[in-house]
Order: sequence, then C-alpha cells, then structure tokens
Amino acid sequence: MRRVVILGTGGTIAGTAQDPSRQWAYRAAQLSVSQLVEAVPELEGVPLETVQVAQVDSKDMSWSVWRALGRALHEHLERDEVAGVVITHGTDTLEETAYLLQALHDGAKPVVLTAAMFPATSPHADGPTNLRDAVRVVQEAAQRCLGGVVAVMHGRVWSAGAVRKSHTHAPDAFDGGDAPPLVTLKREPVELEEDVVKALSRLGFRAQGAGAAEPAEESWTSVWHRCGRWGWGYLEADPPRVEIVCSHADADGWIVRAMLAQAQTTTRPLRGIVVAGTGHGTIHAGLTEALREAACQGVTVWRSSRVARGGVLPREGDEWPGVPHLTAAQARVALMLSLLGVSFMA
Repeated sequence: MRRVVILGTGGTIAGTAQDPSRQWAYRAAQLSVSQLVEAVPELEGVPLETVQVAQVDSKDMSWSVWRALGRALHEHLERDEVAGVVITHGTDTLEETAYLLQALHDGAKPVVLTAAMFPATSPHADGPTNLRDAVRVVQEAAQRCLGGVVAVMHGRVWSAGAVRKSHTHAPDAFDGGDAPPLVTLKREPVELEEDVVKALSRLGFRAQGAGAAEPAEESWTSVWHRCGRWGWGYLEADPPRVEIVCSHADADGWIVRAMLAQAQTTTRPLRGIVVAGTGHGTIHAGLTEALREAACQGVTVWRSSRVARGGVLPREGDEWPGVPHLTAAQARVALMLSLLGVSFMA
C-alpha cells in the first residue's frame, strides 16, 4: 500500500480535559497528530506519516494556517509513494477550509478532512473512529482513482463544497445542505478505553468510548466533485479583507459605515462584503443603502443567506450577485479567492 500522510492542525479532535466527565470543559489542540494516531489500534501497520502543520482551536483559523497547510499539501501530494492526505481539523471552520482546498487542489489525489465533536479524553470520544474512517477513505479512493477534497464525519463522506456544520453539539453535526453524502460508510463499534489510556496515560488523562455503528451498504460514486485546480500558490498572496454582515430586523447599515471608516485608517482596506441575508438573500432597506455606499467606494458585495439550505440563486434584476449552495462563511472564502483572481466555483 502507498503511504497516507496525516496533517494535524489541532481542533477538538486533539483536545483534552482534566475531568473527562465534564467533556464540555476542555482545551482544544492539546495533543499532537502522532498521539491521535497512537490512540487508534486499527491504524497499526498502516503505512502512515504524521506532520504537525499547526496546533489551533479552529475558531482561530487564519490565512497563515491555510498557507502552511497549502505548502504541506503541495509537498506531500507531489510524492509518488503518497496515496493521499488526511487533515485533522476543528469542526468550527472545517467548511471554510474544505471549500478553500477544493478550489485550489488539482484533484489528482484524495484529500480528506476529519474532526471530532468530543475531545480525546471524553467517554464519548469520536475522534479515533473518524480518523480511522478518514484513512480508509483515502485508501479506498486511491484504489478507485478518485481524487478531490471531501470531509469524513460520523460515518459519512461529504463533498468539500457542500459540507457544513449543522448542529452545535451532536456527534452527527455535519450535513451537505441540499446535497446527500457521497458515501455512507459501514462501521463497527470501536472500544477505545485501553488504547486511549495507553496513548494518553503519560499525560495523566483517562478516556473511553465507542464509535457508533452505521449498518449501511456502501455505494461509492464513480466521480467526486471537481476541484478548481487553481494551485496552492494563491495562498502565498496577502489575503484581501472580506467581512460578513448579517441582515436582520432594524439593520440600518451602521456596521458597514463603521467598517468603511475604519478601512481608511488601515493598510489593509475593506475589499469585499458577504451579506448573510434573510430568506432568499433579501436585505433590509437600511443596510442596502450602506452597501450601496460601500459599492461606490469599490467594495465588492455578494449575497448569501442566513437560512440553512438553498443558497441564493440568481434572479433577474439582482443588484448584487447571489451565492448558490454555499454558507456565508464559504462565500467569504470564495470572494477572497475571486478578488485574488480565482473564478468563483459553486
């Protein structure tokens, strides 16, 4: 078998708590990616390499981390002996990273993001099962000559352009908006107590748990969603400033005007605004006036929706373009790339 490279970026999957019974009181990004692999006995004997790219809580994800991740992906995906790459990530911004990577990756090899809703020391730790699944998806995809970017969570494989976090605390916290999973994996429960204790005992932690069984037949699609193929070099550029503004009752545009005033005092001016609109991308009249002022100053405005599914489809007479099928956070990434010269990819 060719090698699978696992790139660690932190997140809850690498989180720990002093008291495992209080699984919500944890610190993310405490364990190394090599320690995560040690806690999964099914990965013993699998040809793996681990690389710690970053160690952050994904709520603090940044362009600089994406840049480091792009450099690591470029290095390892070029190697003939590497079948594909797994990225361990936090759940909070996984949908943004996934969309970004899909836009830039050439699609030749599989890149699989995975994460966890519970920290490694929780009695319900889901990270080891998700990590095991992610490695298997890379192996299976490579054998089937499938390339591209996907996310693997709770036994389901989601397209990178569709995946989004849809629940704040449930283990099955992700969906694909209007898109179904590419694959539903068959999984057996995995007892973690002895193996996690072995991997974490030197840190003074105790953890146990089991992965949920998914009694489903696997049906692999013959083609994964296409990648943008724009290349990792775009991450070497300085990122344009793009902000998200939400339309809501009483939205009078004050926040937009404040951003415009602030932009005049900084070396990194405001370049774009994504509006998380109501319904089908509608915008409060007060906010609309402020956005027109921004547009007159050269700020690019895109519309998304604060509604969970559906996106904003184009309609005749639209003042600003709508973003179909993407969350507001993904639309922000798309607009940043667009301002760097990358064509929008829904």
